[in-house]
Amino acid sequence: MEKIGFIGTGVMGKAICGHLLKAGYELFVYNRTKEKTADLVAQGAIWCDTPTEVARQAEVIFTMVGFPADVEAVYFGETGIFQAPLAGKILVDLTTSTPTLAAKIAEKAALQEASALDAPVSGGDIGAKNGTLTIMLGGDAVAYQAVQPILAHFSKQTSLHGGAGKGQHTKMANQIMIAGTMTGLTEMLVYAAKAGLDLEQTMTTLGGGAAANFSMTSYGPRILAEDYSPGFFVKHFIKDLGIALAEAQKMSLQLPGTELAYNLYHQLAEKGYENDGTQALIKLWWPAGQVPKSAEN
Repeated sequence: MEKIGFIGTGVMGKAICGHLLKAGYELFVYNRTKEKTADLVAQGAIWCDTPTEVARQAEVIFTMVGFPADVEAVYFGETGIFQAPLAGKILVDLTTSTPTLAAKIAEKAALQEASALDAPVSGGDIGAKNGTLTIMLGGDAVAYQAVQPILAHFSKQTSLHGGAGKGQHTKMANQIMIAGTMTGLTEMLVYAAKAGLDLEQTMTTLGGGAAANFSMTSYGPRILAEDYSPGFFVKHFIKDLGIALAEAQKMSLQLPGTELAYNLYHQLAEKGYENDGTQALIKLWWPAGQVPKSAEN
């Protein structure tokens, strides 16, 4: 399978496409904002005017867009993927979306003699740039094995968790965990600063013990540098936590820690920071995300 389609060339999608181009695949791309594909086209990617055209040209079609509504439009819309002949092709949705929509896509794909995998990722912009993403998949086992050589170019770990929707459920478990580590990171820094500790030294020490975690390693230094650019958008994290809580409600589960994180991120968005990175949660305590003078090295 040498012809790959990629729909959605945002922060992470663009980096993934770069890896695929370097690997020598013929790459067909579409993005709602065409300008965001310019660098990829300059590297050899082929622009397509619609998702339908991408699906016509490619053998494996990846999608990575923002919200479930965007996924729905890309697959089922008037110029969507399902408007193309798809027999024998594999559809892989890297978006964090809903298990219900994943199952709907898989069912429709089967009717068109294609296979579909829901394949949300973890690792953020750093993982995408370094080609070290973790990918959680649901869907057909044969299709999963077929795309392994492609996934290997931008991931360090992939795993199939069951049928359609199980990849999304696994991502929800991932986001529930990150909700805890992001609030923990934020409160740790707020506490350490107030106690007059050297924040960089504190993070180095904590990183050598049981408190070590991805959020602190990846986002702690950005906070100290007052860098709130989005490796992962606040608005997308709110979306993810909302999906997790909705799925939990369907299973009669209460997740108070996740609810707290969801509410805190909502407060952050209401203050106008929805397009910041998730590390901007610190702005609820530190005005504009400025490191307190007493904590500066």
